[in-house]
Amino acid sequence: PLSRRAVWRPPLPHLAGRPLARGVVRGLLLAFGRSLVAVEGIERIAPAQDPFILVLNHNTKLEALLLPAFFLHARQGKALHFIADWNFKLVPGVAGIYRAGDVITLDRKPARPRWLNVFRPLLTERTPAFARAAERLAAGASVGLFPEGTVNRDPNRLLRGFHGAAQLSLTTGVPIVPAGIRFPQHRAAERIPELAPMGIEFGAPLVPPVAPDAVNAAAIRAWHATMMQALARLSGKRWSHERKFHA
Repeated sequence: PLSRRAVWRPPLPHLAGRPLARGVVRGLLLAFGRSLVAVEGIERIAPAQDPFILVLNHNTKLEALLLPAFFLHARQGKALHFIADWNFKLVPGVAGIYRAGDVITLDRKPARPRWLNVFRPLLTERTPAFARAAERLAAGASVGLFPEGTVNRDPNRLLRGFHGAAQLSLTTGVPIVPAGIRFPQHRAAERIPELAPMGIEFGAPLVPPVAPDAVNAAAIRAWHATMMQALARLSGKRWSHERKFHA
């Protein structure tokens, strides 16, 4: 687990001049970093590997805050732009965390209760999230997302997932880095709880098999299946939706 010294000692040069962002990152790791008990292959998301698309299975709400902060810290403060739902900004303090990580806001899910949707135009951008992600990749930066699209506490199965990451990879020519989150102290018969100790294993980059000008619906479906199968191996879960896809 991350020690207090390991959290505070690195200088985070890519966040020079941004004391609030450094404070947010370190504060999150001090508060929740001990939940992260094992990491393998972190060099695969080092700044020297940019650009890439990081994809992870999604098991708890905490992951959406803790892991972007951890990756930012591990990359010496260099942003890894996560795509995340806009309605998390309604939670006090989360908007500041989004700014610290330069998160790309996804305008897809409605807020609950419904009246909170009046804030939607104030907390989202006109340019679609995946268009902004493509711009970041073209500029040499990296992005990250949870392709399952929602929290999935099933300890054995991955959700079907959405095609956004696969399509973004194929149309930009940028490789996908799959990362599996596991819970070594959790019983496989029970739903995964918040704050369960977790480990992360980063897999080898998946290089797009077709050129951007040859992308079609079949290629996207096949690439999505390849990505989700890699996530299944790394997370220790099953994915069995090869012939059932989201539109």
